[in-house]
Amino acid sequence: MSKMIDTHAHIYLDQFEKDIDEVLERSQETGIEKIYMPNIDHTSIDSMLELEAKSEMCVAMMGLHPCSVNKTFEKELYLVEEWLGKRQWSAIGEIGTDLYWDKTFWSQQQEAFTIQCQWAVKYDRPVAIHCRESIDETIELIEKIGDEKLRGVFHCFTGTKEQADKIVELGFYLGIGGVATFKNGGMDKVLPDVDINKLVLETDSPYLAPTPNRGKRNEPAYIELVASKISEYKKMELDEVKEVTTINAKQLFK
Repeated sequence: MSKMIDTHAHIYLDQFEKDIDEVLERSQETGIEKIYMPNIDHTSIDSMLELEAKSEMCVAMMGLHPCSVNKTFEKELYLVEEWLGKRQWSAIGEIGTDLYWDKTFWSQQQEAFTIQCQWAVKYDRPVAIHCRESIDETIELIEKIGDEKLRGVFHCFTGTKEQADKIVELGFYLGIGGVATFKNGGMDKVLPDVDINKLVLETDSPYLAPTPNRGKRNEPAYIELVASKISEYKKMELDEVKEVTTINAKQLFK
């Protein structure tokens, strides 16, 4: 069985409290070898690290999510910086921008993103980028930072072919999840033309469960449905999609 890597899953959240052991067991049975867990803010660190300590499959990231950026965001960033100095992390994330939920702290979001990207360069870590309704703005911020050492993944990519090309050109990967399986997700127009060597698999559990589980709690075991959809779009064997995206994920996280 070909192995897979879930590059983005919040399986330390309350939604998994009652059955996390079964969730991990199903992940293993599906052939998942690693699950990368992005941090949200100070409230998620303890449960994330507990799960990392409990299971070798689970690997933590450190960062401040754009939806947790508010007028006291500097306090949160101090904490992130402190943690970054304590140990090595797989990535700096989940960081980024969000114009979907709330535009109030847009300038703070940009500042928090830029600072965390600079840390990623300093520690030679990839970034896991959230950019809901703000792909172009995020690409612009990366161009403005202008550091070739900055690398990472645009998680939950749902953009256009032009946006995908720009991201790939900047040396980043595209994180493909459940939206790829949605009837009107738009990925059927983009994924056939994107280089498979630039794609990684993700679930964003517990969110965005792929069809036919749409609307239910998502979990890493469902990642095979995403791989299967990509194989359909790319006219490739499923095992080949699994193999290539796993190599990509390993290169992303080194």
